[in-house]
Amino acid sequence: MAIDFTLTTPQRRLQRVAREFANDILGPVVRAADDAQDTQKAFALMKGAYVEAYKLGFATGFLPKAYGGAGVSNMDLQVIAEEITAVDPGFATILLVNGLALMPLVWFGSEAQKRKWLVRATSDPRGEYLAGWTVSEAAGVPGGTANFDHPGPAPVGISLIAIHDRANGEYVLNGRKKWPCNSGGWDLKGANVNICVVRTAPEAGGDTGLSCAIVPRGTKGVAYGRPVSKFGHRTCQNNCIAFTDCRIPEENMFALGHGDLVINKAFTWSAPVAAIASVGVARSAYEYVLDWAKTYTAGGDKPIINHQAVGYALAEVAMKIEACRAFSWKAAHYNDLHDSNGHAVGPMAKIFCSEILFGAVFQAMKVMGVNALDKTLPLERYLREATVFPLYDAGNMGMQMRKLWGVMKDAAFDPRAIMNNELTPFGKTWPPAVPERASRTKGAQ
Repeated sequence: MAIDFTLTTPQRRLQRVAREFANDILGPVVRAADDAQDTQKAFALMKGAYVEAYKLGFATGFLPKAYGGAGVSNMDLQVIAEEITAVDPGFATILLVNGLALMPLVWFGSEAQKRKWLVRATSDPRGEYLAGWTVSEAAGVPGGTANFDHPGPAPVGISLIAIHDRANGEYVLNGRKKWPCNSGGWDLKGANVNICVVRTAPEAGGDTGLSCAIVPRGTKGVAYGRPVSKFGHRTCQNNCIAFTDCRIPEENMFALGHGDLVINKAFTWSAPVAAIASVGVARSAYEYVLDWAKTYTAGGDKPIINHQAVGYALAEVAMKIEACRAFSWKAAHYNDLHDSNGHAVGPMAKIFCSEILFGAVFQAMKVMGVNALDKTLPLERYLREATVFPLYDAGNMGMQMRKLWGVMKDAAFDPRAIMNNELTPFGKTWPPAVPERASRTKGAQ
C-alpha cells in the first residue's frame, strides 16, 4: 500500500526503548524537578536522565551518520518524541533544542565546521553535551523576535550585533538574548556550544543582515543570568544572556546574510516534533482520566464511564489525539521527503495540534471535575504543559502562522501540493506590503 501507518520493526524497537527510558529513568525525577522553586535546580535534576538519553542516542541521533549521529529520520523522531513527551515535555525540549542548534550546521555550515562541531557533539565521553539555540530576545520597544526578518535596519528585528573586525579576523558580539533553551549549560557557565543568530549588517534588514555565530563554552564576554521561571516546561532551562565585546574567530560564522533562512528552516524541522509533543501530553491526560472514569463513581452507584456524557467527552478527546498523531506523522514524512523544507505543512501541524490538544486536555479535566485541580494528581501539570505548545517553538501567532501565510501567498503555491507530497516554494516573503520583496525568493535552502 502507498499509505501505511504500521511502524516498522526498528521503529517499534525505538518506541519500546524510548518508553522504557521515559517510564523507568525519566519519570522518577520529573515530579521533584517540576516542584523545585529554583528553575536552574529543576534543570540540573534532569542531568542524570540526560546522560542516559545521550547514551541511547536521543540527544544527537538526528545528526547524520557521517558526523557520529544515527541519521534518525523525522518519522523515527516522532516515535521517540511521543514517548518522552508523554512523561515530560520539558525534558524532551532539552533534546529538541540540540537539534534546533546543530541541524543548521548540517544545512548551512561548511564541511570543516561540520567536522569540528558536530563530531564534538556526538562524541562526548561523559554524555553531558548540550547545544543552545540562541535566537530569541527580550520584549521591548522595539524588541522580541517574531519580526526577525523585518526589512528595516536596527534596532528593529534581531539586536545582537556582530561587527566584523577584519584586522584581527574576528567578529565582536554585543547585545542580549532572552528565552534561549540549554544556552546556560548545566552550571550556568554556558552550553558546550551556542549557535547564535546575530545582526552582521545593522544597517540592513533582517532578510539580508542576519547570520549565525558559533560561540563555544568558555568564550569571554558572555554572561548568563538566572533562567526564566515558568509555570510549564519547568524542567528545561530558558536563559537571559548578555554579550559584551564577545570575540569569536571568523571561522565561527556561517550562513552570512541568510540567518533568516536558518531560523525558518530550523523551526520547520522542529514543528512536527512540537506537534507530536502535544499528542504525548494529551495522551497521558486522556489515559489517566479514562482509567479514573472506570473506577470513580462521583457518589453514584457505578463508575462515571457508564454515563453517556462522560463517554462522549472522552471519545472526542481520543479522536483528536488520533487525528493529531496522523497529522504530525504526515508533516514529518513530508520533511523526510524534502530535506526538512516543509515550510507549510510543518507549521500547519504544529499550530493545529497544539491548539486542539490544549482544549482536549482541559476537556479531560472536566470529566474529573474539581479533582483535576489537586496537585497530588497529574492533570494540573498536564494542563500547564499543554499551555506551552501554542506559545513556544516560534509561537503560533508570532512566526509559524505568518510563515504558513507567506508560503500560501506565493504566486507559485499549489494548494494541492501538500496532499501530493510535492515541494511548496519558500523564500523571503516579508513584508506583505512590498510585492517586489515578496516575489524575490532565494528558494528553500
